[in-house]
Amino acid sequence: MSSTKRVLLAAPRGYCAGVDRAVTTVENALDTYGAPVYVRKEIVHNKYVVKSLENRGAIFVDELEEVPEGSNVVFSAHGVSPTVHVEAEEKHLKAIDATCPLVTKVHAEARRFAAEGYQIILIGHEGHEEVVGTTGEAPDVITLVQDPKEAAEVNLSADDKLIWLSQTTLSVDETIATVDVLQNRFPNLVSPPSDDICYATQNRQAAVKAIAPNCDVVIVVGSGNSSNSVRLAEVAVEAGAKSSFRVDGADELDESWFAEATTVGLTSGASVPEILVQDVIAWLAERGFGDLEEVTTTVEKLVFALPPELRRDMKTQAN
Repeated sequence: MSSTKRVLLAAPRGYCAGVDRAVTTVENALDTYGAPVYVRKEIVHNKYVVKSLENRGAIFVDELEEVPEGSNVVFSAHGVSPTVHVEAEEKHLKAIDATCPLVTKVHAEARRFAAEGYQIILIGHEGHEEVVGTTGEAPDVITLVQDPKEAAEVNLSADDKLIWLSQTTLSVDETIATVDVLQNRFPNLVSPPSDDICYATQNRQAAVKAIAPNCDVVIVVGSGNSSNSVRLAEVAVEAGAKSSFRVDGADELDESWFAEATTVGLTSGASVPEILVQDVIAWLAERGFGDLEEVTTTVEKLVFALPPELRRDMKTQAN
């Protein structure tokens, strides 16, 4: 371990293409339609982002019953069930769907395999908005399994046509462990045609794994309701970091965490703006961690187009 106090900065980190698309959708909706624009649930799971958009005129609500009839509403990146789309139509809302295209893919898989007669095991966290939305696509045939323990106990018939799908923001390793248990119990269990865990979640976990063995402490910037941020802190310790802490920002850092540290790892969840990471870098530099090295495991180039209904209105306004 180096005697120089240093920071290993993981890359990639921060905003993924789906989050960037969702946040930009709300910003452009405010520019195009004017305030207020209603947003069902947090657009992404990050306190700083939500507050920033509130300051611009976005109003976040839990359910559409809180949205006045005929208003503009954006659906969050985590996706919604079909019943929410129906409710929006009944209230004559102008709905802009900012669901991440990778989540939309899982919704499409759920509909397809339900139509083909499968019982679907959905690996994910109970109550998470993405899980609620996906389950809503085929509630009669979807069974939620959260971890290997539940996989060992889930009550399904081995004679059924079975397939598993997953929430996009899970720990890759834990999902594999859960699937292993399921496949041992249900040898006929089919895997999805492509990996459901999103590229950004996997890339951020791989980047943390690359730096963690060399770190005394790993700091993950991200909110507590951000599934992928919480997973990153767990992955860091599993990969060899002596300790790991998740914080919303530099103001939550505790000097005692770094008392014995010479190497600090730093990353951020997929819904975290880079300004919050830079604040942590500045905080650490003030305390002697001035040697900064970025460790890049892959370069992300994916970009998603804005929702078509918003692009259409932006074009009309521009003309």
